[in-house]
Amino acid sequence: MARRILVSGASGLIGTELRTALAARGDQVIRLVRRPPSSADEIRWDPTAGHIDLDGVEPVDAVVNLSGAPVARRWTSRYKRELLTSRTSTTRTLVRHLDRLGDQVPLLNASAVGIYGSDRGEEELTEASAPGHTFLAEVVKAWELEACAAQTNGRRVTLARTGLVLSAEGGALGPLLPLARLGLGGPIGSGRQWWPWISMEDEVRALLHMIDTEVHGPVNLVAPGSARQGDIAMALARALGRPAFVPAPATALRLALGELADDILGSQLIRPGVLEQTGFVWRHARVEDAVRQVASPWHDLTVRA
Repeated sequence: MARRILVSGASGLIGTELRTALAARGDQVIRLVRRPPSSADEIRWDPTAGHIDLDGVEPVDAVVNLSGAPVARRWTSRYKRELLTSRTSTTRTLVRHLDRLGDQVPLLNASAVGIYGSDRGEEELTEASAPGHTFLAEVVKAWELEACAAQTNGRRVTLARTGLVLSAEGGALGPLLPLARLGLGGPIGSGRQWWPWISMEDEVRALLHMIDTEVHGPVNLVAPGSARQGDIAMALARALGRPAFVPAPATALRLALGELADDILGSQLIRPGVLEQTGFVWRHARVEDAVRQVASPWHDLTVRA
């Protein structure tokens, strides 16, 4: 049965793929936009002012909030404020208007594995693990707190703690793909740090799983096949037919990215306990399979070059 799904952040990397997947299975996607609507499936909102133009809008079956400024850029003081407010203000606005969108409409809110902190070494982390104390961890905690305010009268709230999404269009591999194509995609730092990865296809399928089931609370969106950063670099190099021996020194990374480098160099061994317990089946459980798919269009470019 087709459903109406309201999505914020629908034009982002993950949002675009989710919107396509929802439409492909027959669901109607209603997009929140910050400009005048150009079609009947768009609703204007201003999260900074706390306003959503809901006059005459029919109820929806679920709300998916994917809004938030991109993390993968240098964090100035000003941008750190944007990282926080772009998440908390949008979530707060949606929560305030949920009752107008439908009786007990569930909320699927984006979150991130950054909540566990930048470096947990070899510690196995589950949804029940304590949060970290880094800047990004504090941002995600504040973000989830705003979403959890919707847990009134039994409303279902699900927190999608997304890991490093592997996609040919960007995500975690975005900066690495052109370097790897040149044979410069070696280990970052020691290469021994655990990277909690997930393919874009499985990220979207996991979000659909969370919409369709009664899953609630935090959910780690990562693959079951844990991998160290150096292993991902090697798998990418093999998929492209290139060497991967030139490392990216930690000092150079810190000079280029500042505080963000700590999160890239840190280690998070994260387990997808809730997804496993609720019967989710991955298409890409091994990093080699995910990287091969991601690298395919880049491999074609490399061969032609």
